[in-house]
Amino acid sequence: MNMLADRLSRHIRQDLQSMHGYAVQPSAGLVKLDTMENPFRLPEPLQRALGERLGAVALNRYPAERGDVLRAALAAHAQMPAGCDLMLGNGSDELITMLTLACDVPGATVLAPLPGFVMYELSAKLQGLKFIGVPTTPDFELDLPAMLAAVREHQPSLVYLAYPNNPTANLWCDAAIDAIIDAAPGLVVMDEAYQPFAARDSMQRLARHPHVLVMRTMSKFGLAGVRIGYLMGRTEVIREVDKLRPPFNISVLNCEAALFALEHADEYARQAAVIRSERDALQVALKAMNGVTPFPSQANMILARVVDAKRSFEGMKAQGVLVKNVSALHPLLANCLRLTVGTPPENQQMLHALQKSLS
Repeated sequence: MNMLADRLSRHIRQDLQSMHGYAVQPSAGLVKLDTMENPFRLPEPLQRALGERLGAVALNRYPAERGDVLRAALAAHAQMPAGCDLMLGNGSDELITMLTLACDVPGATVLAPLPGFVMYELSAKLQGLKFIGVPTTPDFELDLPAMLAAVREHQPSLVYLAYPNNPTANLWCDAAIDAIIDAAPGLVVMDEAYQPFAARDSMQRLARHPHVLVMRTMSKFGLAGVRIGYLMGRTEVIREVDKLRPPFNISVLNCEAALFALEHADEYARQAAVIRSERDALQVALKAMNGVTPFPSQANMILARVVDAKRSFEGMKAQGVLVKNVSALHPLLANCLRLTVGTPPENQQMLHALQKSLS
């Protein structure tokens, strides 16, 4: 064992050995409301149709032209502007990795508001880039003077703006976003993972600004298990980043499942409407609870501050409901829980468990 430790010490990066990996909570036997998944499965007739379609896929062949068909279908679904192109990733995480690699020039910096999606910082650090996190205001709005000052000082190669943001679930002020885009010297990535639940998107920004990229995922659409992310931007930009993409990064099964979902987008739109309605009902119920302060949401999650996040998290888990305790992720998130919007029965069970945990 000492010999192995010596080998690891000499041949595995020291900064990597000191990091913590991305943690996934065990969820077996629990009502799973911790990772912003669409809680609805396809109706049985569509499940059978999908099964038959996947059964006919040529698994003996590498993925090829069907990826191009999926790219075209996603571009049409997103109403991608002219002059732009689209690349596929194995979820948004792979796209973030490729963007970090593409922007790894000497002295490069990655900048994003905090609290935010942890993969922006983790990917930057894994690639050896400097990460600058700019705290939001206490009510989780962009601190525009601080963001602009950080842009001027650090001249970031990459700026990430999640829209809506994770874990706070809010949409940033549009005027603030536009000011940051105008000031940014490098690329600005609008991460729209939760776009199916939001009132606004950034497609007009993509059309107006050649250095703006829009990143989306099919995970929140309803295909978290399929792992399809996509990045849209000017053709010249996408062409460069796409050079880093592994040639067969999207499996034929994932590709075909994604195409099937887009052909039945009306079903997923119906599910998203139910989730938005449930989210609004949850907001009302949470505001009525003593000791709970929910924040505005344009996603399929609600950030809520409670008296004691650790106690409420553990109490809810003991009652069979798993949420996310985000209170340790950033000082602004003190005593905050992130609650995924589930099915109507799951939401009622979650509210009951939260109320009991506060008693």
